[in-house]
Amino acid sequence: MVEAGVDSSSSRTTALHQPRQDRSPSPCAPRAAGLAPDAGACDLVTVPARQGLEAVDILRLRDGVGPVLHDDECDTLGFLVPPGTADAWDVPGSACTQTLGRGVRAVADGPLLTGAGWLVAPEAAFSSATDPAVLRDALGEAARTIAAVDRCR
Repeated sequence: MVEAGVDSSSSRTTALHQPRQDRSPSPCAPRAAGLAPDAGACDLVTVPARQGLEAVDILRLRDGVGPVLHDDECDTLGFLVPPGTADAWDVPGSACTQTLGRGVRAVADGPLLTGAGWLVAPEAAFSSATDPAVLRDALGEAARTIAAVDRCR
């Protein structure tokens, strides 16, 4: 039996991957008094959608996913990570960009993720940003999963 929203041709379900057009304020932007001075900053790790969707599944299983953006064509996903992550990011096939305190609004309206919307909205995320080490591990596991699936075709 195949349930609605389940892609039986891949290794994981797609039920939770319906892009949302929620334009909520950036989770990296200050929302309440008492936040740290750098709370308006965040970095953005962008990855191809296929690998990113696998990583989102992995992170959700481990309660470790922060907010995630998608572009209009759903070719690219963007994981919000703490500021400073871009300084040491070295994962092949991905990029990490500083937003320089502009938050996600500038990134979502700029060339990185034009017309972006939330895949994992801030209110549905387990944290305000994904831990970079946890994301690195999830992206590696996602790449290995995709390679295994592709070998079996």
